[in-house]
Amino acid sequence: MLLPWGWAFLDPVMGIVGALVITRWSVGLLGQTGRVLLDYNNDTGLAGQIRDRLENGADTQVEDLHIWRIGPGHHSAIVALRTSSHQTPEDFKQQLCSIASLSHVTVEINPAANQPSGTGEKDSP
Repeated sequence: MLLPWGWAFLDPVMGIVGALVITRWSVGLLGQTGRVLLDYNNDTGLAGQIRDRLENGADTQVEDLHIWRIGPGHHSAIVALRTSSHQTPEDFKQQLCSIASLSHVTVEINPAANQPSGTGEKDSP
C-alpha cells in the first residue's frame, strides 16, 4: 500500500520497532521465569528468620534448609533438623506459623548423635 507523502518506509520501520519492543519484553520475561524455574531465592532474611525460630534450643541445629518461591509473596521450605529433643515435626512447624510468607513447610527430624535413632536392629536374647 502506498502512503501519501511518500512515507512507504514507515511500514518496515514500524516492523523493526515492534520487533525490538517484543524482544525487550521477552528477555525480561525469560529472566523472571528462569528464576522461578531454577528455584532462585534472594530472600536471605527469610532463611535467617527460619533458623532463628528453629534453633531456639541449644540442642537443635538446622542441617539443611531449602526455600523457594511458589507465588507472589508465598514461599515453601524444606528443613532438616538435628536435635535430641522429643518434639515432633508439627511442633517445629508451629514455631514457623507466624512467618506470613511461608505457605508450605516440610520438617525432617534427625536424632542427635547421642540419641538412639530407633531404627537399628534389636539385640537377640
